[in-house]
Amino acid sequence: MAAPASAVAAVTGQAFDEAVHLTKRLKMPHLRRALEEVIPTAKAQRWDPAEIVRVLLAEEVAGRDASNLRTRRRRAAFPTGKSFHVWDETASSIPIPTQQALRTLEWVGRRENFCICGPSGTGKSHLCEALGQSAVDAGLAVSWFTIEDLGAIVRKHRVDDTVAKAFNRITRADLIIVDDIGLLPVSEDAAEGFYRLVDAAYEKLSLESEPLRPIEKEPLVSVFLNHKIDNPRGSLASYLRPMASHDPHLRLSVRLHRCRVGSDRPAPAGPGRLERTRRA
Repeated sequence: MAAPASAVAAVTGQAFDEAVHLTKRLKMPHLRRALEEVIPTAKAQRWDPAEIVRVLLAEEVAGRDASNLRTRRRRAAFPTGKSFHVWDETASSIPIPTQQALRTLEWVGRRENFCICGPSGTGKSHLCEALGQSAVDAGLAVSWFTIEDLGAIVRKHRVDDTVAKAFNRITRADLIIVDDIGLLPVSEDAAEGFYRLVDAAYEKLSLESEPLRPIEKEPLVSVFLNHKIDNPRGSLASYLRPMASHDPHLRLSVRLHRCRVGSDRPAPAGPGRLERTRRA
């Protein structure tokens, strides 16, 4: 069926061609795609000129938001794409009120740290990734790493002495997730990378981590972050190695806590509880 002559005329002619050219110069691809549909409809229904402008700008904004969302999700480099759509909160040992509090992402805005630990297969990575996906949907920039990824970054940039610069770029994100801490013995490069990440992120953003195994006193990240960093060089590996080789057959222990940086003692935290003490 042929389109009405009036509709064809609305999307042809010098004025329309010039409008398309202007959208290209202004880099408005979504508005340009909407022109062929909106202009004939507006002419047929005698829209107010202001309404035409509003609809076209709304199309551009919606298109940019969708494009930015795809870009943030791609840059986050999530490993599997898991989200809360397939998460069963009743199957987790974390109390449901705590899970709901984490899903609000208010702790990210307060620049609080989140650590969860337990044996393999208990849903730690799923929860961390689902929280990361929610943060991306909320407009936040997220980065996902394993502990060995941090070591690879150190090795890559050590040759031209740009390690510090590389980690400063990483900390431009609003939330950084470090997965699989303790899955394998921690190398010197990975230990250095983890230190550099925490040092660069200090009081700037939230760090979410997932050690594999429970520790007798506090999870790995808690022990490091609560250690004074006056002179941490050489001490990080001594913290990481014994934790990485800890007995893998310990019972499940999922702990959530607020990490307090610059204190001799860890911030108190009970199992399944997110502490909200102020950062030192």
